[in-house]
Amino acid sequence: MAEHADAPEETPPGAAGSPARTPPEVDRVAASRKAVAARRARASLKRDVSMRVIEPQQLFERALADPTSPAGTMRVPEFLTSLPAIGEGKRDRILEELSISPVKRLGGLGARQRAVLRRFLDARFPPQRARGGRSRLVVLAGPTAVGKGTVAGYIKEHHPEILLSVSATTRPARPGEIDGEHYYFVDDAEFDRLIETDQLLEHATVHNKYRYGTPRGPIEAALQAGRTVLLEIDLQGARQVRAAEPSATLVFLLPPSWDELVQRLVGRGTEGAEERARRLRTAKRELAAQHEFDFRVVNEDVASAAREVVESVQVPSR
Repeated sequence: MAEHADAPEETPPGAAGSPARTPPEVDRVAASRKAVAARRARASLKRDVSMRVIEPQQLFERALADPTSPAGTMRVPEFLTSLPAIGEGKRDRILEELSISPVKRLGGLGARQRAVLRRFLDARFPPQRARGGRSRLVVLAGPTAVGKGTVAGYIKEHHPEILLSVSATTRPARPGEIDGEHYYFVDDAEFDRLIETDQLLEHATVHNKYRYGTPRGPIEAALQAGRTVLLEIDLQGARQVRAAEPSATLVFLLPPSWDELVQRLVGRGTEGAEERARRLRTAKRELAAQHEFDFRVVNEDVASAAREVVESVQVPSR
């Protein structure tokens, strides 16, 4: 009987010449989800910088602190084009001037590259420096839906020594709002009378729709009595207060991120789609003006934000 030929030996997995083993489906799905999450996180950070929710220097420092984070894995060209007024052409010139390769990631820059990029950022976006003097008159402002009213309400409840000014407005009351406590709800004729008789410290038309103003009398009385007064108003009003009272302390309230600001605006459900779009356009302009303020506070947690606002007030000795 003829002998059977020996069967060829089975090549062990991973041996030379054998095909590469395909990773399990679950691993590929997890890796894909992780990559998508990382791209979304980087996109969110770029929106935060372009909308001026965070400073470019803040994102850069995050990248250096953790090179594996979304900030650290962002390529330098992506970072540069997220900066205001920098397009692709200007981006390429900057990369050439700084001698940084377009394939470099923020978290992977060498010591020289870190130094030149930091100098570029500080020259183009000078860090804010708070003024030395502070005042009992404190202005809290910020973009729509950032939570100014909530933070101001927390301060009113937990710091009764600080007077929260009540504004007058021509807009209708929202559910739960009480006249004289949240706002003085007045019609256009009454608002005109307050302006004509110089009874408003500041007033402005907000979102091209309703008028808001701060009654002068209660504020002057509280300041004369030695109390600290907090005004929760919009950007136009803050500028008017600074012009009328240059010593006033201005605090700008920021959202944790642009995406969070959008979610807060949508979540409160008090505006339609057209009004939300208008408010977000206004928010972008307001965020660009934050350097006009003495302090900036991020409203991620109401209690913490309120504490920072209160701590920014150095009450002068009597």
